[in-house]
Amino acid sequence: MTEKLFYEDSHMRTFTAVVLECGPVGEGAPEASAQAADTRERERDPEASGRTGEIPEEKRYQIVLDRTAFFPEGGGQYADTGQLQADSEVVRVLDVQERDGKIFHITDRPVLAGSTVSGQIDWAERFMKMQQHTGEHIVSGLVHARFGYDNVGFHLGSTDCTMDFNGEITREELHEIELRANEAAAANLDIQVSYPSGEELAGLEYRSKIEIEGQVRIVTIPGFDVCSCCAPHVKKTGEIGVIKLTNVQRYKGGVRVTMLCGSRALADYDRKSMSVRRISASLCAKEDEVAEAVEHLKEECARLKARLAEQQKEMLRLNARESDGDEGAVCVFESGLEGESPRLLMNLVMERGHELCAVFCGNDVEGYRYVIGSVSLDLRKLVKELNAAFSGRGGGKPEMVQGSLKGTESELRAWMQMHGAAEK
Repeated sequence: MTEKLFYEDSHMRTFTAVVLECGPVGEGAPEASAQAADTRERERDPEASGRTGEIPEEKRYQIVLDRTAFFPEGGGQYADTGQLQADSEVVRVLDVQERDGKIFHITDRPVLAGSTVSGQIDWAERFMKMQQHTGEHIVSGLVHARFGYDNVGFHLGSTDCTMDFNGEITREELHEIELRANEAAAANLDIQVSYPSGEELAGLEYRSKIEIEGQVRIVTIPGFDVCSCCAPHVKKTGEIGVIKLTNVQRYKGGVRVTMLCGSRALADYDRKSMSVRRISASLCAKEDEVAEAVEHLKEECARLKARLAEQQKEMLRLNARESDGDEGAVCVFESGLEGESPRLLMNLVMERGHELCAVFCGNDVEGYRYVIGSVSLDLRKLVKELNAAFSGRGGGKPEMVQGSLKGTESELRAWMQMHGAAEK
């Protein structure tokens, strides 16, 4: 059994220990735990737990110490990282897993069994994770107290923290929960950890996601939450800093809430504040009025698009008039038409009494897109021959076909005049 120093002091950054075992990864199979699948998933995202993805498995080692301040993956929280130092040699701790009471430190190099090592965890990462995890307890406790919902899924990832609840929560309700959660942080309450006896536990009302065998560890935030938990937490709620609930979405019959606490919340605020300043400068609007300025800009763009569409339609009508007097198949070549404009131009030409119209958009070098329509002919046979003659692709209904091909304007005009007349 490895002595778990992170339970004695969650703020312990350094420690000394003796190496009990060391061998290549696979011996003792720490990844055979219930967290194995999640561990493998995180190895595809190296930021989530150490840097195991940088080191091939055959070059990794697993070290068991007699005592450790490194928290192994568990309870929705990914493992601590850091380093071990034996004499002058520094070994990177990439991941930490627990199995059968042993804690395996996954490292990039071996250390001789029996050696005394100095351990140092990545404190910035550990503290950030404790901020998120304690914040999650406060939010989950508030949700449970107000709505009776359970937290049925918790994931502390490399960029944010998500909580899944088995009931609906509106954005307005979530905002109220956020305000209460920040009141808890501002109150700077002591985080209490206890190990109640079976008799005490039977009379205790607490949250728990799973049935726990053996000693249960209870984390209490007075007035806000009582929950079983295996992870280290901050000592006072004030250490959490700001608690920001950034999103809520429907998920598996309930909702998934995304949360940022402390340093992560501040970083998120910095990014969004920078974006607001840039938008403010671009629109010449005050920072607290950028939303209204953007809405005004959207409305103006919509009006301009409507005017442009009407002007384009009028230009197409003028182009269609140029076909008056043409006999046989009308061929129109326009390089600048986009979207539905080719089809609209074809219909406008047809409305002027022509039996067959083909609109080609493009150029002789890159090829053409085409739309062909007729009021009386079945164009499916014609388009098959057109595609065969000009390496084209396309098809459609008897009255209209469309596609793309390669050819020159003169070749296409001649072909359409010949075959358009033959179809009649």
